[in-house]
Amino acid sequence: MAQMAQMANLTTSETGERRKPDRSSHGQGGEKLGALFIYGAGMRSRIWEKTIEGFGHPVLLADYPLRDEASDSGTAARSLTLRDYTDYIRRQAEKWEVERFVIVAHSLGGLPALELAAALPERVAGIVAVGASIPKPGGSFASTLPLPQRWLLPALLRAAGTKPPEAAIRAGLCSGLAPELADEAVRGFVPEAVRVYTDRVTASAPGDGVPKLYVKLTQDKEMSPARQERMIANLRPSRVETLDTGHLPMLGDPEGLRRILRIFMEEALEACRL
Repeated sequence: MAQMAQMANLTTSETGERRKPDRSSHGQGGEKLGALFIYGAGMRSRIWEKTIEGFGHPVLLADYPLRDEASDSGTAARSLTLRDYTDYIRRQAEKWEVERFVIVAHSLGGLPALELAAALPERVAGIVAVGASIPKPGGSFASTLPLPQRWLLPALLRAAGTKPPEAAIRAGLCSGLAPELADEAVRGFVPEAVRVYTDRVTASAPGDGVPKLYVKLTQDKEMSPARQERMIANLRPSRVETLDTGHLPMLGDPEGLRRILRIFMEEALEACRL
């Protein structure tokens, strides 16, 4: 009950972080096409700030629920489900005054992205998966891992929590980053709810009528090339782009990521003829 009460009183945090990117990219009512960004595990929405500089389209930097609770290891945040994550993002999208939007999802954000696309099909104009986890229908984040990790991960998360040791964050998530950027990512890492890794998605990737792009990260130490290839097969994208970065291209090469995204936005505009 306490968690439900907190979830019901999230109006301020749902909309507060949204307004800043809306203003900076002229995303007030009447815009045709925007981009909704969903970050990966442990991050916050500000991780996209360098990527959206001069983006040229309205943006919504979506956030996960109870983020401050999660950073303080709050009980309510730890008990959240994948559906809680998805519903929280959906409510942000429903309040956003653009006609349609492209979902840009990174890493763990691929799971709520699939569910959001299924929940709002009339508004989703495309999906960009940036080194993202894309499970098969009925799969989970854990199911995208190779054996035996997919069997071991749920028990490990329940026993040890979802914040990896600092050395593991630096070696995997932050591989290839400048030291100051890696330091910031380590300091700001927010543990996620266990169930966001273990809950099964109910949605599948949108069909061929929705433009889809996978951005493969060639120096990624967090998600191997073979695993990214499996994610590509699950998404069935229109095409694949590559960036020569580690797992956080929005920090490692924000200009390169922005260039790829801007091209895709123009393709999405043409596809939906807005």
